[in-house]
Amino acid sequence: MARVTAGERFQLKTKLEPQGDQPKAIAELTEGLLVGHRYQTLLGATGTGKTFTIAHVIQNVQQPALVIAHNKTLTAQLYGEFRELFP
Repeated sequence: MARVTAGERFQLKTKLEPQGDQPKAIAELTEGLLVGHRYQTLLGATGTGKTFTIAHVIQNVQQPALVIAHNKTLTAQLYGEFRELFP
């Protein structure tokens, strides 16, 4: 399992930019974490960019995150997407 060590930063590697509702969601989730909301939920339909949105939040707050998936298939998919976004 990869670990972040002192001095390393979560830095997204993508040419894509947030679209539609994503910028607002990124800003609100980031602000919520910065003011101390420990638990937040991001809801969205399939293919709306939830993983991409959360990746931006992780980059903004520079803290490890726990992302929960309800089955092994989705877990593997999320793992692959996060590995591409945070190589």
